[in-house]
Amino acid sequence: MIAAALVLVGSAGGAASASPSRVVLDALGDSYASGYGVPPYEACGRSQSAYPVQLDGRHRLRLDDFVACAGATTTSLVSGGQLAALDADTDVVTLTVGGNDVGWSTAVSACLGGTDAQCAGAVALVDGRITNELPALLDTVYAQVTAAAPNARVVVTGYPRLFSPEHGPYLAATTAELATLNAAADTLDAVIAAAAGRAGFRFVDVRARFDGHGANAPEAWILGASDPGAFHPTVEGYRAYTAAVNSALGPVKPRCGGHRS
Repeated sequence: MIAAALVLVGSAGGAASASPSRVVLDALGDSYASGYGVPPYEACGRSQSAYPVQLDGRHRLRLDDFVACAGATTTSLVSGGQLAALDADTDVVTLTVGGNDVGWSTAVSACLGGTDAQCAGAVALVDGRITNELPALLDTVYAQVTAAAPNARVVVTGYPRLFSPEHGPYLAATTAELATLNAAADTLDAVIAAAAGRAGFRFVDVRARFDGHGANAPEAWILGASDPGAFHPTVEGYRAYTAAVNSALGPVKPRCGGHRS
């Protein structure tokens, strides 16, 4: 059940077209971008608590197309049509993707419900995918984003650490295993940050904002294993995402005559 809840689900929808005086924002990605974990949902597990929705209206941003889809990978993001939201008029793109490509949920499930050996083996497998397979997948999708939105600033977010080992073990996982899972999350973020840098995108690190608010913490910003949206952010967690992206964007000027003023 944990793995099923973690798998981030799939389709696309759009908001109203943006005013010329506004900064056109298009939002792509997986369940962490769609707001999954905080119902009610529209298609693809999209929630009004998602950070792109919360950004609408800030810095003159106007959310034009919100097409993030729970379950998306770097490849299904493309095959599922998310890039169709982008064009030469897109000013800002937000993007969260990569966790589903490496089977992250399998490692979490193995550590929380399996033996020590199963946990170690699953984490090693995911770590290998992160370091050996994910960089090329990210490079490919980032290049496609650049081609589809050649004038846009692209903001790529990472993922939080899911646990707070300082608050003790969680389910079948020891504090050491929780720390190992967090270390794998650090590797994932490092690979995403490096790929974003190669593409000329801005990487937004959310880990510090979630410190002390893991799924096993008294004030958790990550939903626990029993929740239908297990290991996705809570309302407070998505607010933390919004604050991080909002801070990274800073003032964004609207276009003037087809170019940024």
